[in-house]
Amino acid sequence: MDQATEQISADVPDWTRERPRQFWDPGRKLLLTVRRYQFWRARGGFFGTLCCKFIALRHRFWTVVTGAEIPLTCQIGGGLLVPHPNGIVIHPDAKIGVNCLIFHQVTLGSRGRGGVPEIAGHVDIGAGAKILGPVKIGAHARIGANAVVIADVEPYGVATGYPGGTGKNATP
Repeated sequence: MDQATEQISADVPDWTRERPRQFWDPGRKLLLTVRRYQFWRARGGFFGTLCCKFIALRHRFWTVVTGAEIPLTCQIGGGLLVPHPNGIVIHPDAKIGVNCLIFHQVTLGSRGRGGVPEIAGHVDIGAGAKILGPVKIGAHARIGANAVVIADVEPYGVATGYPGGTGKNATP
């Protein structure tokens, strides 16, 4: 385990990771619209409702620009980092912990039988990974690129590849 990884908390959000760093920063701007929508929705009232309508339009714009499906009402801990947001799909009921890293083409969803993933704090999810069904991913875990995760992953665990295998002896 490298020193930089150990310094990232799985409990305390680092909000600077989400702050837009330049004018054109689509991933962070998309997360900003989600955060602002949730803020104004919680405040309620006429002005809050009006702000939510405006922010929903901005959310649609950033959703089209990024190609990501991150619902306005999802439960995301602070400090989420999405450096390449295109193709990210998150189920509205999925739970994501603080200081996570999600690369492009990641899907967090159900397998049709109910239940969605619960991602703990500081989990790194590689490009193209699919986390499906009622699975729990432990804190500081790493999900490899193109992994299909359909079982729980322990804290500090690593998940790679497809569990069914496509090797020479595998049946099609």
